[in-house]
Amino acid sequence: MNRFKTSKYKNTTPKIAKKDEWINNVRGGSFSCQGNHIKASSKLVAFNTEQAGGGMLGLTSVRPGSDGQWTVTQISCHSDLVTDMDFNPFDDCILATCSADETVKLWHLCDPEHQQPSDPSLTLNPGQGRLELVQFHPTCSGLLAVATTKSPLIWDTSRKDAPLAALEQHGDQMQSLSWKRDGSLLASSCKDKMLRVFDPRAQLTPVQSSKSLQSNKDSRILWAKDDLLVTTGFDMMRSREVRLWDSRKLSSSISSASLGTSSGMLIPLFDEDTGLLLITGMGETVIDCFEISSSDPSVSQVSHCLLDNSTRGVAMVPKLALDVMSCEVMRVLQLTDSCVVPISYQVPRKNSGYEFQEDLYPDTAGTSPAMSAKEWWQGGNKQVEKVSLHPDKRPKPSAKQLPAMKDKASEGSKDGHPRDSSTSSSPLSTPSSSAVPSRSPSSTSGLSSGFLPSPSQGAKAIQNLMGPTSKFRHIQGTVKHKDTHITNIRGLNLTTPGECDGFCVNRQRVAVPLAISGGQIAVFERSQPGKLLDASLPTIQNSVNVADFAWDPFDSHRLAVAGDDAKIRVWRVPEGGLKETLTEPELILQGHTEKIYSIKFHPLASNLLVSSSYDLSVRLWNLESREQVKLLTGHQDQVFGVAWSPDGKLLATVCKDGKVRIYDPRRSTEPVQEGPGPEGHRGARVVWVCDGKYLLVSGFDSRSERVLYLYSAESLSSGVVASIPVNVSPSTLIPFYDPDTSVVILTGKGDTRVYIYEVAPEEPYFIECSSFNSPEPHKGLAFLPKTECNIRDVEIAVGLMLTKTTIEPVAFRVPRVKKEFFQDDLYPDTAVWWESALTASAWLSGSNGQHKKISLKPKDMTPLSEAPKEAPVRKYLPSSVYLEEKTDEQKKEELLSAMVAKLGNMDDPLPQESFQGVDEDEWDD
Repeated sequence: MNRFKTSKYKNTTPKIAKKDEWINNVRGGSFSCQGNHIKASSKLVAFNTEQAGGGMLGLTSVRPGSDGQWTVTQISCHSDLVTDMDFNPFDDCILATCSADETVKLWHLCDPEHQQPSDPSLTLNPGQGRLELVQFHPTCSGLLAVATTKSPLIWDTSRKDAPLAALEQHGDQMQSLSWKRDGSLLASSCKDKMLRVFDPRAQLTPVQSSKSLQSNKDSRILWAKDDLLVTTGFDMMRSREVRLWDSRKLSSSISSASLGTSSGMLIPLFDEDTGLLLITGMGETVIDCFEISSSDPSVSQVSHCLLDNSTRGVAMVPKLALDVMSCEVMRVLQLTDSCVVPISYQVPRKNSGYEFQEDLYPDTAGTSPAMSAKEWWQGGNKQVEKVSLHPDKRPKPSAKQLPAMKDKASEGSKDGHPRDSSTSSSPLSTPSSSAVPSRSPSSTSGLSSGFLPSPSQGAKAIQNLMGPTSKFRHIQGTVKHKDTHITNIRGLNLTTPGECDGFCVNRQRVAVPLAISGGQIAVFERSQPGKLLDASLPTIQNSVNVADFAWDPFDSHRLAVAGDDAKIRVWRVPEGGLKETLTEPELILQGHTEKIYSIKFHPLASNLLVSSSYDLSVRLWNLESREQVKLLTGHQDQVFGVAWSPDGKLLATVCKDGKVRIYDPRRSTEPVQEGPGPEGHRGARVVWVCDGKYLLVSGFDSRSERVLYLYSAESLSSGVVASIPVNVSPSTLIPFYDPDTSVVILTGKGDTRVYIYEVAPEEPYFIECSSFNSPEPHKGLAFLPKTECNIRDVEIAVGLMLTKTTIEPVAFRVPRVKKEFFQDDLYPDTAVWWESALTASAWLSGSNGQHKKISLKPKDMTPLSEAPKEAPVRKYLPSSVYLEEKTDEQKKEELLSAMVAKLGNMDDPLPQESFQGVDEDEWDD
């Protein structure tokens, strides 16, 4: 039953420090080496720097100085690039470094504000060429694992002459090393795709080895809990992945997760106490948190954090330096080109800041070695004594060690005195107010350790400080059963233009472009899932390459297709689907002089279509009269996207000329509003949100990073209201907006991740929700009407995902406990957008309309708002309060006292006294 237990770390939330709490004056560069580029002890932080060709390290402290600032100093360590470094787990001031100059050096460092040593306290010369990795032993003092290009060495630092052991040569360059937590085994990954596990004291050859990696591109290996190993790397398709292995059987992995396509090397960090695994990529702007379960070995995602800067390296801060009173269970330091950014991972708790949450903090490894290197080499297996993280059970630091506190720090403790250094405010105590508010799935939840409201302020005041949260933050995307899939699709066109969604769907059928000459389109009936026959299928022969296409929202049989020949062809699919190839369209629209970008049907009026073209024009077409009715001008470059307003009155465009425009087509051919758009010119999409009050644009910034922008529809000239970076990827994010929930779902062609946000008309504007990951890159995601959702399973959106060979339904559900009730807070009456509200000619003549609305409530379900209220359950203290630390005599006395008090309470009569009897004289009868 362990797999059904709820993890206490499932809601762990990443919080990025404010910019004034970043460590600046840093010059981190991009280096070709296997190390993490940054390491931290409980006191110090060391990192690679570009100065002196990489042979110099930057050094600063974990906590700021008395002025709230960090002092960064430089240490000239080696004559060539520092390839790796590691702090001694038993001495925060001892740092080991290895280098391309073929030496290992040990440094005894001091406070960064003081003069650093110019000479190392120890230098080792293995004499085997460039050194790649160095790692201290986790349980004994003075023992190092050092990796040359192809061989791991075990070195006792008290013996300078030769290593204790030189393990078997690897077949290619070694990529990572990791000690098991108990210090008994050493694991390695290599460019030859082999995973190896050594017992250095027993034999020089591996005790376990297997050619398990799928790619020779950068891999990493880490020991997780017990006998589990974690690797990160690339699969055969060059997609990044994380895998979980049993070290006793390396032939196949236990569990895996895909992290999308990118070239950056993945860096994993693991905390054995919590089971949390952090993964980020070199050059990436995201960091993912997973949880590893050892009872039922698996890897499950906890959070996805978007960063402000590209990652050059990352390090985990030791447990003894965490702010435990703020429920900080982990802290990492991100090295960027110009700064070090602290990122805190906290578990939201009600009494955070007031009580030590003991269940979050098991005893952790202390700072006293269990044995010497000699004792370990002779077979010793002692473990490091564990210590409690409870503030009252740790020695108080001296006054010099106390970090600088802010003016209101004393307000954060009950007695008004500053906390000791283990629980005091750290460089990271609050979410960044200067960053985008939606850095985590629970938005800006969490309180600053510098200011905590008094208990008298109540839960409401605390919630106000925590900021808004979304009821959709734990939304779950799930691929539906295989019985609903359409499989064995062959010849799919994977090179549709960026302005095209890749495929289009309606309630009855799916249209997919094929990579066959003549711009052919396959049409599949949703009522006929399963494996397609190998025989050729009937298609729509468009005669020219497909630029974009769309189903008529009010006629499920009509498909409009824009071609490279500047023509729009409208096709009619017969009832029951295609039985034979269609060669003659229902009608052809001509007017554009160059290739068409995109087409969109009007959301309210039937037979009304808009198109944009390379001729820089936007045109409106009346399909009933088969003619062009409006020509909109004003664009100076390629039109990336067009979108109708919810009421159908206005049309928004986003253009490569860096402008966002709004047109009122019935009044003017020129834009009625114009404002600055995305800086990047790779592509963009636009959609109306928040009842038409805002425009959401997905585009790129000047660094080609994907960004979401929010504009006020009433004042485009005012510029961006809010923005949020997403990640770095070449494809444009295609948005789907649900007006009922204000949830926007975005993904790009070729992505594996689907991003979900709730868009609010006020700060923080974007509230990030849980994302959905597909097992392989998908080619598109299109959504169905709300009536296709399974209301009983709390589905708020259902889409169809196109892969290389399949079409798979994906349901997005909101986890709810009382599923037997209709969740009326999630399902307001929805617009019947698949029925027209007026005709094209009526709209063109000035009429307006609106969709009728229907309730999604099944007849046999009771709304949640009308559900009977449950009687409050009295919360008793745990039985341990009554049973522990009491003798049998004390228990007997308490029980006797309770009974006497009950019998002696005349205001509480016995039940039989309320019964009616007979008078005494009646007994004589």
